[in-house]
Amino acid sequence: MKQWAQGADPHNIKPYGDTMGDGWVQMSFTLPVALCEEAREAAKKLAGKMGLSDVMVYHEADLGYGFSFFIIYGKCKHSVDFARIVCPKVVEKKMTFDEINEFIRTHVGRPIRVIGACTGSDAHTVGIDAIMNMKGYAGEYGLERYEMFETKNLGSQVPNEKLLAEALEFNADAILVSQVVTQKDIHLSNLAELIDMVEAAGIREKVLMICGGPRITHEVALELGFDAGFGPGTTPTIVASYIAQEFVKRFGKGLKAKT
Repeated sequence: MKQWAQGADPHNIKPYGDTMGDGWVQMSFTLPVALCEEAREAAKKLAGKMGLSDVMVYHEADLGYGFSFFIIYGKCKHSVDFARIVCPKVVEKKMTFDEINEFIRTHVGRPIRVIGACTGSDAHTVGIDAIMNMKGYAGEYGLERYEMFETKNLGSQVPNEKLLAEALEFNADAILVSQVVTQKDIHLSNLAELIDMVEAAGIREKVLMICGGPRITHEVALELGFDAGFGPGTTPTIVASYIAQEFVKRFGKGLKAKT
């Protein structure tokens, strides 16, 4: 259900600074020029071209080697019709730790096998560990703690080829991929490559494909060919609830019996 502040027009939403609809925003960027009066003016002109008025340079810093950093304050001229925005979302009901275990026990009858990794050159395991490690995240247990999940966490810098081979050997029901490194959209090409490999191996319709990271949304995940995508702040029970319910919806009890 969409909600907005009292007095706000859902068809004309603008940033809020001091008063409703004033459009005040703060933004920052780096320019490849040394800090000087001309650089400061360039920053203000760029902000104007981005749709800001009443532009002020709130902070500036010399980064050395011909680079300068600016924090800009200004009024956004544009608005959006919030009431008409529709975003793809993961809609499964969030369940508790005990509810998830009981749901899988009742509707699947065996532990669901989940394998996860940070793939490619990504060495950041914070995301995959938050979801899979026993200690979990934000006061919630990770998948390793669940009686009705059998898990395998491959860690960081795992080539897609290795993840696929391990998933086949593990007879995985779900593959989780965490992508934190996003420079030059490397996360997108890496995730797309994995989907191509899974499809070529003939198991795409037999396994849930899930990805997550700071620049991942459910919409992006669907576009790449994944079943679900989770962004920043996702907790273990959100992912566990989705896997349990989507597995039953997709495969049903007894349709994927594994030993």
